[in-house]
Amino acid sequence: MTKPTAPSAPKSAGDDRNLVAVDENYVALTFEDRLRIFWKKNGKSVLALVVIVLLAIVAKGAWDYRAAQQEVELQQDYAAATTPAQLKTFAAAHPGHVLAGLARLRLADDDYAAGKSTEAIYGYEAAIPALQTGPLASRARLGLAMAKLQGGKTAEGEAALKQLASDATETKGVRVEANYQLASLASVAGRSDDVKKFSDQVMAIDPTSPWLQRTLLLRASQPIATAPVSATPAVKFPATGK
Repeated sequence: MTKPTAPSAPKSAGDDRNLVAVDENYVALTFEDRLRIFWKKNGKSVLALVVIVLLAIVAKGAWDYRAAQQEVELQQDYAAATTPAQLKTFAAAHPGHVLAGLARLRLADDDYAAGKSTEAIYGYEAAIPALQTGPLASRARLGLAMAKLQGGKTAEGEAALKQLASDATETKGVRVEANYQLASLASVAGRSDDVKKFSDQVMAIDPTSPWLQRTLLLRASQPIATAPVSATPAVKFPATGK
């Protein structure tokens, strides 16, 4: 008797499905799937970029710290420079720095006070580019104008004073002093009208300035202009008969 063949086990329904690769082209990808695929492809590059950024941040921090330390050391060196020779050495070692400009300004002030106009002019001219802007730069420009006057460069000095006096961007103190110096020059030259003009400008810029009193004294010292007296024709009386 023939033994019946056992029926084969039916295939599961799942065996007929096509397997689909899950990659970036699969429409039904979830966000997590896309993130996993991206990280698998670009993870090393991302890590390398993060490392580079972190190194750049650390390097910048170290650079800023070193720059701050150098600035502190520079300030200490400037504070230690108390003699003209030390100030000259400091200024020469740090050209263009604002503290070097301040050192040049101090040296120029000393030279001007000592009547060394040539040295003062050099010092003020060297200080101005380093100081650039602000009250100290304005004072250096005023000092340069006065040093030129002291050195006999009257036209240049007076022109520089007029520029300072009329420049609205300059500090009030510098503009007022420039106008006073111009009034003083006009007084020496006997230009009473200019003395009045410059004293009016001082009053307009800063009526509370201590320079105003000195300017008004200059103005009061000017001779009073008198109107010319017209000649009176002589009156002739007819001679009386005898």
